[in-house]
Amino acid sequence: MEPAVLGGKLASSLIAPLVKRLFVADGPGAGLADRPVRLSHLVSFKGEKRVLGEKDVHRLAEHVVRQAMDSPGEHPFHSAEQAAVADALARRLLALGDLDMDDVQAVRLGHRELAKTLRHRAAAPDGLSTDACHFLDSATEWACLQILEFFTRRSTFVARTLVEQTRAQAELIARVDELIARSPRPGHQDRAFERRYLPYVAERHNHITIYGIDLRDSPDRWPLEVAYLSLEATGTGTGERDLPDDGPGTALTVQLPAEEALSAHDRVLLRGDAGSGKTTLVQWLAVTAARDGDRIPYVLPLRTLIRTGQLPSPEAFLTATGCPHTPPGGWTERVLTAGRALVLVDGLDEIPSADRNRTRDWLLSLIRAFPGNRWLLTSRPTAVRPDWLASEGFHELTLTPMRRPEVRTFVERWHTAAQAPEYEIPLLDSLRTKRDLARLATNPLMCGLICALHRERRGYLPTGRKELYDAALTMLLARRDRERGMGALEGAELGEEAQLEILQRLAYALVLSGRTEMDTETAEGIVERGLPAVASAAGQGDARTVLRTLLLRSGLLRQPADGVLDFVHRTFQDYLGARYAIEEGHLDVLDGRAGDSQWEDVVRMAVAHARPRERVVLLRQLLARDEPRLTLLALACLEHATALDPGVRAEVEERAAALIPPCSTEEAHTLAGAGPLVLELLPGPEGLTSGEAAAVTVTASVLGTEEPDGALAVLRRFRGHHSLGVRRQLAGTWDRFDTREYAVEVLDHLLRDGLFVGCDSPEQLAALRLMRPWHRLSITGAHPLDEIVEAVVAPGAVEVLTLRDNQDAEDLHGLRAFTSLNRLSLHTCLGARNLGSLSALPLTDLTFDEIDDPSGLRALHGLNRLSVDHPFPGGHLPDHLPLDAPLEYLYLGPETLATTGLRGLEQWPTLSTLSLARLHGTLDDGDWQQVKDLPALRNLVLSISATSHALDAMPELPAIESLRLPDRILSQEDLHTLGSRLPGLRTVTINSYDSTAARGTYNAFFPGANIALYQP
Repeated sequence: MEPAVLGGKLASSLIAPLVKRLFVADGPGAGLADRPVRLSHLVSFKGEKRVLGEKDVHRLAEHVVRQAMDSPGEHPFHSAEQAAVADALARRLLALGDLDMDDVQAVRLGHRELAKTLRHRAAAPDGLSTDACHFLDSATEWACLQILEFFTRRSTFVARTLVEQTRAQAELIARVDELIARSPRPGHQDRAFERRYLPYVAERHNHITIYGIDLRDSPDRWPLEVAYLSLEATGTGTGERDLPDDGPGTALTVQLPAEEALSAHDRVLLRGDAGSGKTTLVQWLAVTAARDGDRIPYVLPLRTLIRTGQLPSPEAFLTATGCPHTPPGGWTERVLTAGRALVLVDGLDEIPSADRNRTRDWLLSLIRAFPGNRWLLTSRPTAVRPDWLASEGFHELTLTPMRRPEVRTFVERWHTAAQAPEYEIPLLDSLRTKRDLARLATNPLMCGLICALHRERRGYLPTGRKELYDAALTMLLARRDRERGMGALEGAELGEEAQLEILQRLAYALVLSGRTEMDTETAEGIVERGLPAVASAAGQGDARTVLRTLLLRSGLLRQPADGVLDFVHRTFQDYLGARYAIEEGHLDVLDGRAGDSQWEDVVRMAVAHARPRERVVLLRQLLARDEPRLTLLALACLEHATALDPGVRAEVEERAAALIPPCSTEEAHTLAGAGPLVLELLPGPEGLTSGEAAAVTVTASVLGTEEPDGALAVLRRFRGHHSLGVRRQLAGTWDRFDTREYAVEVLDHLLRDGLFVGCDSPEQLAALRLMRPWHRLSITGAHPLDEIVEAVVAPGAVEVLTLRDNQDAEDLHGLRAFTSLNRLSLHTCLGARNLGSLSALPLTDLTFDEIDDPSGLRALHGLNRLSVDHPFPGGHLPDHLPLDAPLEYLYLGPETLATTGLRGLEQWPTLSTLSLARLHGTLDDGDWQQVKDLPALRNLVLSISATSHALDAMPELPAIESLRLPDRILSQEDLHTLGSRLPGLRTVTINSYDSTAARGTYNAFFPGANIALYQP
């Protein structure tokens, strides 16, 4: 019989249950505790877990054979042979228990070989026909196929297979190594050496060192793999490789992770300012290549190579860099010839300019002699002219300053490496709120210094941060080059004080001009005028030489364009400019410019540099102006004043206390007008009342657009606050910040009780998945309902949902995923229909205006609150609203009232509150009679136009105890009417938009009621 015919006769649905019963239940683990479990321990008719006997196996086989014979079509063999075939099939299945193998070995054997083994152990009885034998063999193969499928699904199978493969591979590797040891092939010595050299390179360069830091408790070395972070490099690319979609020769600014620089180009000149991470990148590339093993890295620091005078040949690469391993003769040349090398030449700026052309010739001779390798050369930006190696195929890239996410990552990794996690969050908050500090932390060198100083002072930055700048300047101007063994490179060797004297003159000139750049000619003039005052600069060279030295080595000046220079950080410019202003006694200049926000940091740094009496003068000048911003600037200066007259300090603090903390929304907005400086001064949440805490968050929220990092740091402190007002402010200012970051840093931590979160953009909706479930959601914009459901982490947790301006909200059946939804509001969702599908939800509160089809409303029998503003044809409320709903609150909008009035309102005797929208027509006697006949009605909310005469027909309603009104539209006549028709009033609430409105205005009309003014 053909296999296809047999497949029709013997479906796998018969074999699969049979196989399942032949084996015991699966056990946990990977089966590694003792030894592999043999098949004899897995079958269910042998061993300790026996659940079948041989008779049971025979009955199962008989059942399979009988089903095959009973299936429609031609019999697979003569019916007289049925018993013999069943007996033979049972014996073959029982033979599984005698096989000396485990499941992994059985799968490796394959179902056909396994079936052949079973046929050998339980051969077919003599006398069976050819068709019967064929059926028996095919059934055995089908059973074996199902058996192996069963084995591969066991929980232990994958783990057992991996272990077996690992053992086999280990054995194979050991044998191959033994074979190689006996019979070494050509190149064996090279490979053996590389197995020693590559781990050495990975270990030697797997750390980051910051030179120039001398702190007691902070490390100056960290594991590279812990502290390294990816920086970006930019450059201008041309040609087809850079622009796959444009023609060759088109220029483009490209941006890519720096470590991928050599992925796109074999030859790269990488420029970067002092401390920007050039050497660290070289180390990362070397370690990565050594571990991957695809290329052989050579790290060649030029400051080390140049000491011998003669740049090394390939044979001397390792000797020149102090590698303790001796390679086989000619090994480096063989690596270079094969194009397997990664040559990393670091520090072109760290050798004298006279040696740079010689270095260029040396590098190019290597490249031409050994094509096909990868080459990276690093340099500070001003060391060599642009396109210095462009003609030789070098692609130029520049390391970009660290952005905020990269700074955060660096700080996190630094504290991990230093095992100081308790200092991480306070430092991140300081970097967010202190703008001058954040501007300083734009490269790994300065970030490392800030982290180290912060830890050294047990979580506090130096008082006034003057020590931070002093430490940074000492590191950049003196210690860093000295500790790396570098001397003068450009013919001028200036000490730290001499460099500071010249740099501060340049800084002050920039500060006075209100600029951050100056042309080189102007700078040379300033240096030339200052040189006579610097005794140590005598004989060091002219102004051009000195300025060139500062550009190349100070790490503070840079040349962003030809003929232009600036400070690498604006904060250094302000710091040094303030230092010079104090030295020259320019206190009046500082006072005159204090109102300019660009001078804020200069004034603060001037207080840091000033002597105590000068500080008193400066601070009193600020207070004398009696301007909130300058008062707050004086307060910010106090942290920089290590020694100050106590009376002046107290006066500053007293004047600032009237501004901080703000106590109301109005005060919060006024305070925010002082600018981002305020963010550093905002207190809390400890020690603040709920009102003050809410006002502080308002101030920070307003400043979020101008200074998002600092504002976020303030708001983050309040994320655990219990006050609903504070939490509402935090939830309501989401759109001023980065969507994902604010969701994770603030919103996700808020207490959910009574709080809505609003999603006004697709990005905010997507960010819901980053947070714990929200119970109350307000979603604005056109989003299909299935997208909304998909964006919510736990739809079953949503209890309140508001949809606004959603033209894509159509069939409301999709909302049934919100199984706990009890309150739903639909505003401007014109396409919405199928309200009746919501009857499956525990919905008790529904609000909607015009929708496509409101007919299903009558099916919502569980509502006790309903707000509707939809035109209903027919003029009778019971025709459209759910009759048997136990309504306690009902709002009828103008569209509803215009078409139905109040006719039929008596059908809801449970109503206790009735809210009526502003009317454009008149409610007649019949409408008001409906109101009067409601037995439980106690509360009335009216928004009635003074020109509508809607109150003319109002009868006396003595049962009404509470009335809510707007005060902007009521006439004296309306108030008099209400007072006379509602004699039982106890409370009157006026929605007053005028905070100065007096209760006495309304006492004459409602003499027996308590008047409450409420600002919506």
